[in-house]
Amino acid sequence: MRRALGILTALVLGVSGGLGWSAEPALKDPPPVVDASPHSSNFIEANGIRLNYLDWGDNGPPVVMIHGIGDDPHIFDDLANSLKGRFHLIAYARRGHGHSDAPAGPYDHTALVADLKGLLDALAIEKASLIGWSLGGNEITEFAGTYPDRVDKLVYLESGYDWSYPAFLNAFVDMLAVNAPAASDVASIDAFRDWYHAAWLGSDTPWSNGMEAYLRDLLRIAPDNSIRVVPSDATYGAILAEMAKWYRDYEKVKAPALVFYASSFFPVDRSDPAPSAKLKAFNEEVVAPFRATSMERVSSELKRATIKQFPNTTHMGIGIHDPEPLAKDIAAFLSAAH
Repeated sequence: MRRALGILTALVLGVSGGLGWSAEPALKDPPPVVDASPHSSNFIEANGIRLNYLDWGDNGPPVVMIHGIGDDPHIFDDLANSLKGRFHLIAYARRGHGHSDAPAGPYDHTALVADLKGLLDALAIEKASLIGWSLGGNEITEFAGTYPDRVDKLVYLESGYDWSYPAFLNAFVDMLAVNAPAASDVASIDAFRDWYHAAWLGSDTPWSNGMEAYLRDLLRIAPDNSIRVVPSDATYGAILAEMAKWYRDYEKVKAPALVFYASSFFPVDRSDPAPSAKLKAFNEEVVAPFRATSMERVSSELKRATIKQFPNTTHMGIGIHDPEPLAKDIAAFLSAAH
């Protein structure tokens, strides 16, 4: 894990003096854009901190959506637009992310699960289905095992991986360095958008209104109009350190689960062939066998799980590329009797 954190430090400190923003009080939010997703943005006090959450309203069964490391709740905008009207959809910014508080710590499983419980308590939600994207699979697994009476169903959206496996986590952090933005990519919002689109979604995934709202929630603007990215360097390091120790106990989960896997992790259609080759090798030599092993483990230990793989999708693009068929499967699963 020390090796992984060393790579991360080199990554974030090697770009414009760091992508974090904790030492720059003059930073401000990007100019607002029209957010086409019909949600409100609110704050609640939970577990001693302030959490920002998006609420799509409606009177259907509650569904709480949890993003991954380095993301924010707007990552669900496009999927929520396809699910709205059938469920009461809520997505919140994990501590350290978006516009939620970013305490020095802790960022371990106890604190993060307590944040989720605090959110449900504050919103008077006795029982909900949970959707976890990427690292959000940690919270939904732990919460469902700890508070089974408060969970209806679980959806793992490219989150059926146990990040505590050192070989996978270290290889992933290596690829963060390969896939890192150059100094020119953080010179402006437009430059960062172009980089993010290519690095995480790929050219065949259109840039959506939801992704624009997502991008604006990630960024802060420096006095020279360059950008900084949330979470801060320190928060990122703290979360990664806890990821290495957070082993998932699927066998404690009693709720039915729908587990989606993408067909690759990173897009590889980059203009520079050098990173493309490394990312392709990571997809094929690291992720593919780990995905197969993860599917076997989920099938064995998560007793009421249904596994489905979406072709031609990436880790970040699975809920963006074509959200309608994904939403159809999720809606059918959440609506079915059990």
